[in-house]
Amino acid sequence: MAGGICVTLLLLLSVVPTGSRKSWRRRGQQLVPNSRERTEGGGESFPLDFTAVEGNMDNFMTQIKNLAQSLYPCSAQRLDEEMKLHLLSNHSITCNDGSPAGYYLKESKGSRRWLVFLEGGWYCISRENCDLRYDTMRRLMSSKGWPATKKASGILSTQPEENPHWWNANMVFIPYCSSDVWSGASPKSEKSMFSCDYAFMGSLIIQEVVRELLGKGLDTAKVLLLAGSSAGGTGVLLNVDLVAEQLEELGYTGIQVRGLSDSGWFLDNQQYRRTDCTDIMTCAPTEAIQRGIRYWNGLVPERCKQQFKEGEEWNCFFGYKIYPTLRSPVFVVQWLFDEAQLTVDNVHLSGQPVQENQWNYIQNLGRELRSTLKDVGASFAPACLSHEVITRSHWTEVQVRGTSLPRALHCWDRSLQENNKNSKTPLKGCPYHLMDSCPWPQCNPTCPSIRDHFTGQEMSVVQFLMHLGFDVQKMASQQGMEPSKLLGVLSS
Repeated sequence: MAGGICVTLLLLLSVVPTGSRKSWRRRGQQLVPNSRERTEGGGESFPLDFTAVEGNMDNFMTQIKNLAQSLYPCSAQRLDEEMKLHLLSNHSITCNDGSPAGYYLKESKGSRRWLVFLEGGWYCISRENCDLRYDTMRRLMSSKGWPATKKASGILSTQPEENPHWWNANMVFIPYCSSDVWSGASPKSEKSMFSCDYAFMGSLIIQEVVRELLGKGLDTAKVLLLAGSSAGGTGVLLNVDLVAEQLEELGYTGIQVRGLSDSGWFLDNQQYRRTDCTDIMTCAPTEAIQRGIRYWNGLVPERCKQQFKEGEEWNCFFGYKIYPTLRSPVFVVQWLFDEAQLTVDNVHLSGQPVQENQWNYIQNLGRELRSTLKDVGASFAPACLSHEVITRSHWTEVQVRGTSLPRALHCWDRSLQENNKNSKTPLKGCPYHLMDSCPWPQCNPTCPSIRDHFTGQEMSVVQFLMHLGFDVQKMASQQGMEPSKLLGVLSS
């Protein structure tokens, strides 16, 4: 019985009409609705307005949690339910080593929203570095050691205070085991037992997972949000239209497919210091992807492919080039000073203080990235030095111009419901095109904290900039400020 009550709660919270204001009375220790007051659909309403969240989000989510617990005493075990592993029944769709690919699922009975998340984890582009990856990061190439259950956090969390907008959706986590930025369509060679060849089937894994989920409730979905971080974020850009087309071809035209790309919007820029392409960490982004797409037999969406000459499909792996060709709405989350981008650009921020030309390169990187996002209708780009965010438990804390990421996603969701697909004109008081304009890493006071690589201690913004060799006098002069005032601003 308790399980049915929990399902009822999830259903009520997922279909609450905006602006609902019903009266409630006490029955013992519980709040219950007045018997004569019902929603138009005949169900009981929930006495909180999700679209009127202004100011203290923590207080609002505490209200939700307390009211939910008083109305429907679901067990904590139910809310903390782990995601369960399902290996694909089609064993021809595999990880790199030929083991079956799979996914973790936590169903939310009654919800018609599905969130499918693509894990990240770099890639490999040659036999040599794939062998090394298999020796050192086997779980990213094989399902043989995957645990039976998985705990989720961030946007995959079932806790409303951690995940205020998507907590009651059906959650799917697809582990990354194809090493191909979710683009490959190559099965393992039959002679691989002797030659150590690998399968690269990232794009096919996504399609097969979607096919299986149709038999588990996805067929009645209203919204499918394809999300991913890092390589998974790039995978969203490469696959969101393919998933939409797949569902349309199967006759499921009522499912709205959307994308959420986190930390997967890379630039094909010149490296700070040019190095030979000996491994994925030092290889220039363009050269790495050119080698990779050939090695993986990578797929890109046809609309993007048509924009480039034959053999230049690798351009579609870069967000600002593929985004204009996408039909599905996509929300882009990108740190302006992304650690992975700095790594492939050979900018290292530990050890010796950075030189002036390196510092200028870092600031210019932020300007370039900001420029590529200016025409992206839905975006969240803080001026922070970090990588990945949407599955972190602190993802609610970062703000741009006073708006948190969950709030921006909620505003975007509302705009899509009101048929404002790619408009940058926000709903009143509900922005979803948010980008920092300050010029330095960590100049946003809500950025995740940075730790000293050697001591492990948290660094303030001032300490971090000093660690980089920050010249207070010179930078204050550039900004037209007194040095003491500049330090005060950075410390606040």
